[in-house]
This record gives sequence, C-alpha cells and structure tokens, in this order.
Amino acid sequence: MSGALSREEAFARIRLLRSPNIGPVTYAQLLARFGDARTALEALPDLAGRAGKPYAAAAERRVHDEIAAVRKAGARYLFHDSPGYPPLLAATEGAPPILTLRGDPALARRPCVAMVGARNASAGAVKLARDLAHGLAEAGLTVVSGLARGIDGAAHEGALRAGAGPESGSTIGVIASGIDIVYPPEHASLHGRIAAEALLLAEQPPGTEPLARHFPARNRIIAGLAAGTLVVEAAPKSGSLITARLAGEMGREVMAVPGSPLDARSHGCNQLIRDGAILVQSAQDVIELLSGFDGKARSTFRDAAPAWIAAEPLAAKPLAADRVEIAALLTTAPIAVDELIRQSGAGAAAVQLALLELEIAGRLVRHAGGRVSLSG
Repeated sequence: MSGALSREEAFARIRLLRSPNIGPVTYAQLLARFGDARTALEALPDLAGRAGKPYAAAAERRVHDEIAAVRKAGARYLFHDSPGYPPLLAATEGAPPILTLRGDPALARRPCVAMVGARNASAGAVKLARDLAHGLAEAGLTVVSGLARGIDGAAHEGALRAGAGPESGSTIGVIASGIDIVYPPEHASLHGRIAAEALLLAEQPPGTEPLARHFPARNRIIAGLAAGTLVVEAAPKSGSLITARLAGEMGREVMAVPGSPLDARSHGCNQLIRDGAILVQSAQDVIELLSGFDGKARSTFRDAAPAWIAAEPLAAKPLAADRVEIAALLTTAPIAVDELIRQSGAGAAAVQLALLELEIAGRLVRHAGGRVSLSG
C-alpha cells in the first residue's frame, strides 16, 4: 500500500479515517498524539466516552472490502506522508490523509494549474478552455480539473492533446466519487483516458456515489494541488467560485478570463476580477504568472486564511471543568478556535484535546479557517 508503512499500519490508517466523526484534521491530531493509527484506534472509545458518548470504530470487514475494491479498480492508495504525496496539497489545511489513484502520481508533483468553469458553458468558452489547457500542458504544466461537464471536460481534453513526455504536462482528474465510479456517465471515455494516460484521484472510498456534499471537498483538492486556479466561465453562485475562493484562502493565485456582461455565465469571472483576481486571456498570461510563483500570490482576491493544526502536543487529559466550559462556549454558529482559547482561559493544548473529544463523540463540526461549532 505504501512503501514506508507496514501492512498493519496502512490497514489501521484506512480504518481510522473511515471511523465515525474522523475527518482530516482529527485524523492528523490523533496520529500526532498517539504516534500511529493502531494506538489511536484503541484510544477512540475512551476519548468519545469522556465527552459522554459510546463509540465503535469502523469494522475491519469494511476495510478489507474497501481494499479489495481498490485493487479490483486497478487503483492504489497514497498516504499523506508518502514520498509521492503532492507537496502543495500537503501544505493545505485539512489535506486528504489518504487518496486513491489510478495513473501516474508524478504528474501531481509537477507545476500544476487548476482550470474550472461552468458546466453549461458556451461553445466559445469550451473551445477557449480546450486551447488554454493544450497550451499550458505543452509548456509543461499539469492541468487539474474535476471531470465535470463543460469547462472541466474541455480542460482535460485539451491537456491530453499535448501528449505525454518529460517536457509536457498533462492532466489530473479529481473526482467527487469513489475511484471506481464514472460521473457524469458521458465522460466514461475521458475518465478511462485520464486513468490510463494521466492521473485520476479520489478521496472518497470506492463505491461512493458523487453526492452534493462531496463536491466542496473535491474542490479543495483541485485548488490545493495547484499554484493557481483559472476560472474560464462561471455564474456568480457556482462551484467554480468556491474553488477560486479556496485557492485564495490557501494563498494561491486566482485568475479569471473576462467575459461579456450580457452573458450571465461570465458574471462570476468578472466579479472575481473586480475582487482582485488576475485577468488572463492566454496560456502565456498564465505561464508568466505562475512561472515565478514563490508562495506569495500577486492576486489580491482574498488573503490566506490561517490554518489551524495543533502546533504543540495535545494535553494528556483536559480537566473535566475545562471540557464543560468549552462545550458551553460553543453554539451551532462557527467560532475560531483561537477565540475559544482566549475566552476559556484554558491552555491551547487542553482546548484542542477537548475539541477532539467532542468531535469524536459527534458533538462538534469543523469548518474552514480553523473554526468549529456544535453539531446541529
């Protein structure tokens, strides 16, 4: 599964991530606290019990079935600390601890640019996206998109036209389903080509259908893989703008192709430019912008949001009074963890552990930007 991991630890990591109420941040904190997934799994019932809830980890049979399904799909696992894990994605808040992939993972370690846009794109925008992606891939950039209809599909097709080779880029398809699920159905051929000739990535377990709640998570991976995100055509309230906003929060470049104010499908791109995204009209514009990317974006679309990952060891055990007080400070409205630390007067490590216990017990929800709230 992963060269540096024993089979037992790899199995335990998959089981840990598939257990109830374990998200990427919680997973990272548990590994940091306990050192390995097997020890973390043993501790879960006690942690949840401190917050007043019984707990059962994912069944081992479920993990055996998942591993078999990954193998049947011709896929393999990529763990967060594997040498092949994409470095830009690893630097993001809540990076996926485990990915499944088909294809060449080296493509994710090359310079990447994300291209997203409208599903119901205009014919002109589809052609432009295809041409832009072809030019970017020929210049050695890997084009990342989400295999959706419209702009996404055109971006993948254009990049694939550039061919494979040490000097060319190609494409990465990030899907919101399991690695074995083709969606949309009309992209079955494109899905297969990307898996065979480029790289297909999935965060969800095999067999998972692409539900609406999975797409924002997919979008964060698209933005996280790339030094910049280019929006070709998008309405004001669209998933493409979510991807652009995530890229801005990560401190990456945000770019947009301007369009006619008479076409509602261009309003989102024009709004991005007005709000600080870089206006681009050609592949060369993108190449020039990203060629010198040093982690400091020139676009001012949105300042990077602070990531909240435990910077110091978690307390061995918070006082019961601390736990009660922290829970009492929470509502269903998200609040920054730093603010909880200030208001509670407890140490940062104690607050972090109390939140971890509440989350494992199903009483806490984590939000972007290091915010938390009580579950509904």
